[in-house]
Amino acid sequence: MTTNSKIWVSDLNGRPEIRTAFPRTKIHFYDTTLRDGEQTVGVVLSPQQKLEIARKLDELGVTRIEAGFPRVSVDDAEAIQLMQKANLKAELWGFSRAVKGDVEELVRLGLRASVIEAPTSDIKLKAYGMTREDVLRRVVDAMSIAKQNKITTAFFAVDGTRTDLDFLKKIYLAALEAGAAEIVVVDTIGACGPEAVEYLVREVCRWVGTSTPVHYHGHNDFGMATACAIAAVRAGATWIQGTINGMGERAGNADICEIALALRCLYDVPVALDLTKVREVSEVVSDAAEYTLDAWKPLVGENLFTRESGAVATQFHIPEAIEPYSAELVNARRRIVLGKKSGPDSIDLKCKELGLTMTPEQRAPILAEVKKRSIAKRGLLTDEEFKEIVRKSA
Repeated sequence: MTTNSKIWVSDLNGRPEIRTAFPRTKIHFYDTTLRDGEQTVGVVLSPQQKLEIARKLDELGVTRIEAGFPRVSVDDAEAIQLMQKANLKAELWGFSRAVKGDVEELVRLGLRASVIEAPTSDIKLKAYGMTREDVLRRVVDAMSIAKQNKITTAFFAVDGTRTDLDFLKKIYLAALEAGAAEIVVVDTIGACGPEAVEYLVREVCRWVGTSTPVHYHGHNDFGMATACAIAAVRAGATWIQGTINGMGERAGNADICEIALALRCLYDVPVALDLTKVREVSEVVSDAAEYTLDAWKPLVGENLFTRESGAVATQFHIPEAIEPYSAELVNARRRIVLGKKSGPDSIDLKCKELGLTMTPEQRAPILAEVKKRSIAKRGLLTDEEFKEIVRKSA
């Protein structure tokens, strides 16, 4: 296992052929919770909620916050103005199509940086009734207008992973020549596996050169968004785009916090996020968006450091025996709960936690009653219910 006192992953992750494949430079995160995340079905965030989330993202250490898509939403424009007055350390970025009016709205709001998107795959172009020549012209025009107004831009090739590679190269290089400063590799519908993402990102890095930052923006349609983002970093991406809790359309976006945790713990790659703040930010976002996270969700799930099983409770005093990283790393609390699967050590630990005493003779009857009640209610016992059992056993 790793010698880090808070990380207990397999030594196999440190094999030279694995470790040397990753950069030692810090990976930064571009958060799009307030724009792409809000596209989660049924989610509407008010300008004040967006401001609150932006402040939490800033505390988390997110380097860039995509503040919204102002041309298509008056609320987004209002939220951007609130964020501009909030003295955030993070850079505020806008979102724009390769359309003159969109860029002019960025100028009106005084945004100094923005993603500019355009469809690039033939299937997307067909859906929009556009040709390759049409979209190429629009991208060049939009980038030129942004450059004239001193707006830093990253070109976002929608459905880039399903785009003909020769055309993708052509439009990326045209965008850079017209004024784009950065490039985003976009897997719009999560259509690539990690190997394909690694190949494409490496190719794009080769096309644009080492002086041009490359982002990766992925979706989770096959449950592989984190793995794909890791592959993108291995291939040379220095920016990862995604959302808090992985929220977004369909199966959601890549979860930037899961990615940061994996990079930090599995590959020892430095990340520009404070992992001790993740669970707090996760809760703020899920409360604002009014959805409930799975209790077993990586990093932020309620069950991660909660133990019911008696066999696991026996090992509770040695966290590295039952957990891959310390609860302290993410500012979580370890705890024992009682239910059908509890064992004698579970009872001992809960008594110690609650300051209760019992005799050795009471232990088995108390455990039997815990199991009986848990089965009857089809759930866990509360601390008050356990206290009652202990009292009655005296």
